Amino acid sequence: MKSQESISKNSEEFLKGIWRENPVFVAVLGMCPALAVTNSAINGLAMGLATTFVLFFSSTLVSLFRSFIPKQVRITTFIVIIATFVTVVDMLLAAWVPDIHKELGAFIALIVVNCLILGRQEAFSSKNPVGYSMLDALGMSIGFTIALLSIGVIREILGNGSLFNIDLFGQNFEPWIIMILPPGGFLVLGFLLLCFNRVLNKKSS
Repeated sequence: MKSQESISKNSEEFLKGIWRENPVFVAVLGMCPALAVTNSAINGLAMGLATTFVLFFSSTLVSLFRSFIPKQVRITTFIVIIATFVTVVDMLLAAWVPDIHKELGAFIALIVVNCLILGRQEAFSSKNPVGYSMLDALGMSIGFTIALLSIGVIREILGNGSLFNIDLFGQNFEPWIIMILPPGGFLVLGFLLLCFNRVLNKKSS
């Protein structure tokens, strides 16, 4: 009985970030990267994976040392931990995928102040065991990555006629240039927010 309750609890902690508490479509967090870097699917995926790396390892570390971090300096400590992993992911991207690193630019460094990451440290990892914190971080990260990838896919298909730089429609396709410009990000985000919340409301009713 206890094992079933434990599995149910673990599943809930993992799945909540993907659906019920999706960082972008429900909590509306991390709007800066969600709008700024999602003009292509590969950029959205890369930013999502970079955020996953930072959130997972920072949440694990914060949870491990939660009993030793003084309350007076907890935010400062969280930021130092997050900044360390952001530096690591920045260097990895620069070494392995320099073109994508150049595309993402300053937005990699801005992961440090992403309210999603700092918020999970303050609200969850600093108050829960390591296992739950890791599941929470993975769920939230996957939900965030799915959101960025969804926006990037729609914008790239409509704005360039391609997906992951693979041409889909041939030379006769007339791209919607607005979709790869800043207004396109707002349009696609608004459309996805509408669809996501309608589905969520139907399931809850």
